[in-house]
Amino acid sequence: MGSFFGRTALRALLCGPRIPGLLVRPRSGGPSWPQERTLVAVKPDGVQRRLVGTVIERFERRGFKLVGMKMMQAPESILAEHYRDLQRQPFYPALISYMSSGPVVAMVWEGHNVVRISRTMIGHTDSTEAAPGTIRGDFSIHISRLAENLKQSFLPPQLAQCCYYGS
Repeated sequence: MGSFFGRTALRALLCGPRIPGLLVRPRSGGPSWPQERTLVAVKPDGVQRRLVGTVIERFERRGFKLVGMKMMQAPESILAEHYRDLQRQPFYPALISYMSSGPVVAMVWEGHNVVRISRTMIGHTDSTEAAPGTIRGDFSIHISRLAENLKQSFLPPQLAQCCYYGS
């Protein structure tokens, strides 16, 4: 399951084609302005605390379109690639251990300015500085979890292809 999601399914979520078993809606008609896509993941503590529905509701209220979603146990190889810019940080081993400790819900959202707006919606990475009304401000409970129930990043198709597919 890990390598399937890490290679084929994530490509489909970020780039478009349908894959059996994944909830992916193809692009259709819609507004004429350019649509961005962003990856948002509810981390293990957010899944355990049943916050996935709340996160989805907030993004839908902002008018974003959920184009892909999957609950998965993230393999360490994918986590290592995703967090490779943090490898030299002292908290890196704990981060990888935590992220592989339970299921993660990966979602791809689409919309105009979804990257910038979702960063604002999610809030500051330090939960003590995250404003009330943001996802981190409302739901994050401990800084040792990197103050996030969510990991949000913009992955253009070319970068996603390099990061997750080795091409």
